Parts: sequence; C-alpha cells; structure tokens
Amino acid sequence: MKAVVITSPGGPEVLQAQEVDDPTIGDEEVLIEVAAAALNRADTLQRKGSYPPPNGASPYPGLECSGTIIAVGKYVTRWKVGDQVCALLSGGGYAEKVAVPAGQVLPLPPGVSLRDAASFPEVACTVWSTVFMMSRLSPGESFLIHGGSSGIGTFAIQMAKHLGIRVFVTAGTEEKLTACKQFGADVCINYKTEDFVARVKEETAGKGNGDTGVDVILDNIGAPYLQRNLDSLNIDGRLFIIGFQGGTITQVNLSCLLAKRLTLQAAGLRNRSPENKAVIVGEVEKHVWSAIAAGKVKPVVFKSFPLSKAAEAHRLMESSAHIGKILLIP
Repeated sequence: MKAVVITSPGGPEVLQAQEVDDPTIGDEEVLIEVAAAALNRADTLQRKGSYPPPNGASPYPGLECSGTIIAVGKYVTRWKVGDQVCALLSGGGYAEKVAVPAGQVLPLPPGVSLRDAASFPEVACTVWSTVFMMSRLSPGESFLIHGGSSGIGTFAIQMAKHLGIRVFVTAGTEEKLTACKQFGADVCINYKTEDFVARVKEETAGKGNGDTGVDVILDNIGAPYLQRNLDSLNIDGRLFIIGFQGGTITQVNLSCLLAKRLTLQAAGLRNRSPENKAVIVGEVEKHVWSAIAAGKVKPVVFKSFPLSKAAEAHRLMESSAHIGKILLIP
C-alpha cells in the first residue's frame, strides 16, 4: 500500500508517499481501507520529531480517518467487512489502509459523507473527553475556546451551542471571527487587537453577585495564556489545556486558584489506553452522533489534498490560514 513516510525529522518536505507493507490486524482489530484522513496539529509535531507515536502504534502520521472495513479480527463482533466507518487512531491514517482496535471505530455519522466523516473522530473525542466528561461543561454555563476557527474550535462551538452554552472564542483575523459567528459563537474576540481578559469580564458582568468570567476554558496555547486564562475564569471555573503552541514554561500567581476555587486540568488523547479510548468513543457515539444526526453539528472541511501532497497540506496547517479541517485523500 501507499503511506506517507516521515523520511527524517524536519519540515513538510520530509513527508513522502512511499510503498510500504500492508498493516496486519490483531484479534480485536479491524482493517480499514481509508477514504480520507484528517490532519491534526499533533501530526506536525510528530513530523518534527517532538511527538513520537506510542509503543506499538503505526510509525506513519494520521490520528483519524474514514473508510470501509475490509477485514476483521476473530474476536470482533460489532463490525463486518463492508461497513462504512470512521475511526480514532494512534497513528497510520496517512495511508491507503490502517489497522485499528474495534473499540475506536464509529459508524458513519448520519447525513455525513464517507469522506467528510474523517473530520470528526479526533476533534469529537478530544472535546467531549475534556470539556464535557472531565470539566463537566453544562447547559447554561459559559465557555471560552481559544483558536475558535480550528478543527477543534469549529466543532466545539457547534456542540456547545447545541447544548445551550454561551460560547466565547478568540481568533486572529476578522474572516475567522466571522466564520466562528456563523457556527454559533456568541462573543468573538480578535486576540491580536483586543485583551481577551478584559472583554470576557465586560461580557460577563452584571450577574448581580459581582462575579465575572467564564465557567470553562479550552486552551491550546499553554504558558503565555496561563495567567490570563485563570484571570478570565468565574468562581468554580475550569481551565482545560490540550496543547502548548505558545510554550510550556511561565511564571504564574496561583492565589486566584484558592480565591475562586479554580480547577486546572490537562490531557492528551493519543497516549491513552485502547480501553480508555473505547470508553470515550462510546460516549461520543451516544452524545455527539445524535447532534450530528439532528443537523446541529456539521463537518467543517476547508480543503482536501491527495496523499502525495501531504507536505502541501502540512504547510497550509502551519500557516493557520485554514478554517476547520484539512483532509488527505488516498
């Protein structure tokens, strides 16, 4: 089969489509003929050599895909050859075929094309497991998403609005802020021209008890935003960090944690056990797939590239010029 190989750590040019051996499947795995794979920021880190795949995972990048099952392991009961599915992967999505534990496979979301379905597994599992399962974001609360126009952001806006949550976003261009508004965001903040802390406090003032701030923040920036995020939270607020695009080291005044009873959490998805991922995937199918079926959450695909143009796709992702997801088509 063809797969995108990281020939050496480096820039996008190190990604090359090559002939490689087909994956073999275990007794509790399925083999998927890939219709599309979606890019994630983690793929660019793996390409640079700073985010190696977990032990036993495919060496090829790609954390989510859609396609058709072409083989099943002997202990697999739910899935059969011919099923059209999408899947959460530990790697290997940038290929014509990928092996995946059966518990990380999802049926095609109702009303979504096979190709576009590749845009959902990683973002849905990331957002649902962090913001909803761990931070317990609830109807009637408020929610700040940094990078609102990203794949994570465009999904999170739609899911939160469907559940009756007031959504704040940051983004860096008026075009991106307009897109976020169209997806349902209530308050759109240009982080290049506005202080998001001041804007959040302004927009959440007037509750009658003197408290201001949002209830939950989803952050992918890390160090440079830590103090400002804590300052933007309301009493009993929760900050969830899923990335460190701005770095990992900072100095912070922790007194607000006690004063406002704040919770700070962080988690990744890729290095979780197959059993843990299966629990998350089950929750996503239960809670998110119904929202997609109802038309409340739609795929947001910015552009598709052939597998041979993976380097070009990575350049687009690293330019941050896109809104939503970028796909690779074998």
